[in-house]
Amino acid sequence: MRLGVNIDHIATIREARKTYEPDPVKGALIAQDAGADQITFHLREDRRHIQDSDVEKLKCVVRIPLNMEMAPTEEMKEIALRIKPDRITLVPEKRQEITTEGGLDVVGMEDFLRDYISQLKAGGLKVALFIDPDFSQIDASVNVGADAVEIHTGEYANAKDERDREYQLERVRKASQYAKSKGINVFAGHGLTYTNVKPIASIKEIEELNIGHSIIANSVFLGLDEAVRLMKRLISEARNDTL
Repeated sequence: MRLGVNIDHIATIREARKTYEPDPVKGALIAQDAGADQITFHLREDRRHIQDSDVEKLKCVVRIPLNMEMAPTEEMKEIALRIKPDRITLVPEKRQEITTEGGLDVVGMEDFLRDYISQLKAGGLKVALFIDPDFSQIDASVNVGADAVEIHTGEYANAKDERDREYQLERVRKASQYAKSKGINVFAGHGLTYTNVKPIASIKEIEELNIGHSIIANSVFLGLDEAVRLMKRLISEARNDTL
């Protein structure tokens, strides 16, 4: 299972003071050296954390794949086609939200997304859609030509008790199995931490996890190198336990 390290919250700390440090690009290089398989970043329309200059620098210096999360807008499409990251992940975006609150409504946007994705793919880009663990959203993702889905694990991460957590875990598991049966690649992420990642990592259909806040938060105490290595170890242990 691959680990994509999301560096957004390094930029969040920087932007709190509108200064030059900490540098998310330096963070990406540390994560790369610590064994991250991918660097994930979200260029939001309001530029609340990652800035355009960060994207340019990441493209120049990072050697592992870059996964650019973005809203399906004309501005972001132009940037993506110019920068050409290794993958685009389309996500919903609201100005007032603290972080992404749920999956993209692919069912309600099929016609728009079919054309939008075709333009990205014509430019040589691979496209994933960040969706809730819902069969209809998976079917729609296949219909619009997505290469992959990233299953939203937020409801699992925020479950109010053990019973709800098991229910949400089963939703993620069944959605992952269904997506794989449809011939589409399966990723997952959102709200995953050192304490809740193993059950998700044990789902064999999921090929990749994208994790940001927990890694960056714990890097305050552990250092970023060790924070990445620890998450990699937990994921590896979970995968080995399922063999």
